[in-house]
Amino acid sequence: MSSNEYTNGNSARKVNFGAGPAQLPVEVLETIQNEFLNFNGSGSNVMELSHRSSAFAKIIQEAERDIREILTIPDSYAVLFLQGGATAQFSAVALNFLNLKPSKTADYLVTGYWSEKAAKEAEKFGKINWVVPKSSKYQGVPAEDTWKLSEEPSYFYYCANETIHGVEIENIPAVVPKDVPIVCDMSSNFLTRPFDVTKYAVIFASAQKNFGASGLVLVILRKDLVENNTNKSIPIILDYKVQIANESMYNTPPTFSIYVANKMFAWTKAQGGLKALNQQSASKSSLVYETIDESNGFYVNSVEKNYRSRVNIPLRIVTNGTTNETLEALFFAEAVKSNMFELKGHRAVGGIRISLYNGITVEETEKLANFMRTFQAKNNSVE
Repeated sequence: MSSNEYTNGNSARKVNFGAGPAQLPVEVLETIQNEFLNFNGSGSNVMELSHRSSAFAKIIQEAERDIREILTIPDSYAVLFLQGGATAQFSAVALNFLNLKPSKTADYLVTGYWSEKAAKEAEKFGKINWVVPKSSKYQGVPAEDTWKLSEEPSYFYYCANETIHGVEIENIPAVVPKDVPIVCDMSSNFLTRPFDVTKYAVIFASAQKNFGASGLVLVILRKDLVENNTNKSIPIILDYKVQIANESMYNTPPTFSIYVANKMFAWTKAQGGLKALNQQSASKSSLVYETIDESNGFYVNSVEKNYRSRVNIPLRIVTNGTTNETLEALFFAEAVKSNMFELKGHRAVGGIRISLYNGITVEETEKLANFMRTFQAKNNSVE
């Protein structure tokens, strides 16, 4: 069922193309609704259950089991369900791993807003090497032969998908030496394509894009790296060693968000896993990019084609060679009338942004693409 087909009384659900918190599948929401007042015969909502209860222990154990199955995560990796979102990991990664090598230096590939924030946060705790110079416009990734890598970095950090600028890196950069631990922020393209967990030292992703509600970040990391950490001054809530020892429950975890993630992992498996979701992601993004590329410059996406994001597509409306913010405002208003919303670009860059997370269906994307073509036909001559 498409979300816009679902009605409650006289109110139809709109299609949420926002960058997060994002739209969840209706069937998941209905399951949550059905269990809301009385979860599994407990007489309570999940939010009211003790995180030490057997009922919640089953939820978090199922969630870990399912994500391990979906991603084929080996036992040598820990899976953590933590608070603070991906932003907290900007500090946690640096605090836990900057001292892995004698250089106490980390290489950061900055390709957009979020990797830039991560690099700046890490600089508070040690020496950070920006592999490429800071850019005023993030529209791709500089050629690897221009990168300046450290000789023995403690780790190499990159963001797999820049939510704001729409730059996606499909594979680990080949130029990074094999013995350098790879840290990756996968917040916005997590579970949209297959990848090999064992090629990474740390992966983290906030839940509110592709697998649940805000307030939760999933961290997957090599246990051996944590065991070798000798930093005694890490704030305890950011200490991976402490979190692993306490199975994500040093303090009260975000129980409801973990419950929703558990439902989303089960839904992911039911869809056919990453193979099926990868195909859907390719289909959805192709519908939008084809509409942009066939618009004769009415819609413009400035990202290099090799690095175009499949999940976050920023664009501008251009008439007579100039960005037309008046038409963009009309675009938002008309989209809302068609039960589609959250299409405004991030305040840092403006324009339009279309986010195609796993909760968005192919049919909903087709509706948006048709709307875009109709809107262009009606407004192509506007100056």
